[in-house]
Amino acid sequence: MNTGMTTRLEHDLLGDESLPNSAWYGIQTLRALRNFNITGVPIHHFPDLINTLAMVKEAAAEANFELGELPPAKYKAIKQACQRIREGELHDQFVVDLIQGGAGTSTNMNANEVIANLALSIMGYEKGQYQYLHPNNDVNRSQSTNDAYPTAARLSIVLSTRALLHSLRSIHKSLEAKAEEFADVLKMGRTQLQDAVPMTLGQEFKAFSVTLGEDIQRIGEVCNLLCEVNLGGTAIGTGLNTHKDYSRIAIEHLARISELPVVPASNLVEATSDMGAFVSMSSIQKRLAIKLSKICNDLRLLSSGPRAGFNEINLPAMQPGSSIMPGKVNPVIPEAVNQTAFQVMGSDLTVSMAAEAGQLQLNAMEPVIVYNILNSMKMLTSAIYMLDHRCIRGITANKEHCQQQVKDSIGMITALVPYIGYDNASRIARNALLTRSTVGELILKENLLDEATLNRLLSPSAMLHPMDSLV
Repeated sequence: MNTGMTTRLEHDLLGDESLPNSAWYGIQTLRALRNFNITGVPIHHFPDLINTLAMVKEAAAEANFELGELPPAKYKAIKQACQRIREGELHDQFVVDLIQGGAGTSTNMNANEVIANLALSIMGYEKGQYQYLHPNNDVNRSQSTNDAYPTAARLSIVLSTRALLHSLRSIHKSLEAKAEEFADVLKMGRTQLQDAVPMTLGQEFKAFSVTLGEDIQRIGEVCNLLCEVNLGGTAIGTGLNTHKDYSRIAIEHLARISELPVVPASNLVEATSDMGAFVSMSSIQKRLAIKLSKICNDLRLLSSGPRAGFNEINLPAMQPGSSIMPGKVNPVIPEAVNQTAFQVMGSDLTVSMAAEAGQLQLNAMEPVIVYNILNSMKMLTSAIYMLDHRCIRGITANKEHCQQQVKDSIGMITALVPYIGYDNASRIARNALLTRSTVGELILKENLLDEATLNRLLSPSAMLHPMDSLV
């Protein structure tokens, strides 16, 4: 059947294939499309990876031209093609599944072919006329997948952290605001889900803000590791098929183009097989996911009820909570963050196993590492934004209920131990539990402290901070 679609014929090691003439990719990308249909997530799902692939190809062209390895016409066409791709053009032509065999060769060739065909168009030729500008000979000149792909992957992860860090700084600020708002809300702190000692709701939210704020710095530290690249190492780090000055010049151009602190790895052979920086980034993602999940567990507990639970805070109502129970509203935003965290934790295990699976001078499992880190980055960024804007900012406190729980709690006795002794305190606590009396009532009844002293010792100023003196 004649569909009216025009095609072109391309040739590679395995023979000839017809491609739709509308495709800017070439024959090796076509084969990868047939071979790898794993995740359904193509490269263009992650624009930062496309952009950093184009950055690497542009930097390579700059270095090859500077060293006299690439003619001016080809250099200008490749450079212009890379710049247009970085501006968002032809992103839909990066079609290969992110998980693939070949250590990323299909991703690298997808980039080489799209850039080559766009460069050919700029030069006035038709797609596939590779005798005038070739994906391998020209766009991939002085490169191997084994240095071009990991370099682009590293920088794409660094660029992806920008959105994550923006969401982290935003939620950190929102939690700080809640800490100030709830500074005077006295409540019971708990350990092992049992009453412990008093604190304020503001102190609780301040702890949330601090634990997330720590990871802002940690992410930056890992980004510095990722900016150490092996570009110029080619196949195994020895620099085969490159000019002796190529690596230095290409990395200098890449630093300028990317506006990132890109530097050469101290040993390119080691850097070609080592996945340490990827493991570190995955680990910090897992760490952040665990912290977020713990915070969401706490928010769910603190808002439980509303009549038969803790009921210390109110989460903003996002949607009806049940198809059978009228009036029920569930903590759907924290629950969704919990599930995101579980996925990120599982992804970290995948990254760890893939990093360990490297053999000799290369790790062929790098694509699954890149996929999981980029996917976790996107999920974490979205989850944090959701938690911030659709939950944290709308939380309110049930101040009177919190204070009544403190008044009724046996945990208050801990503040009196230095003054009445541990044995007396234990006996008072047990009697309070049995008689349903308050700690204060029993202390006064037994004349262990006078009322003025008791009120002073059980005041928020005495219980919430270390004291100058216990006398």
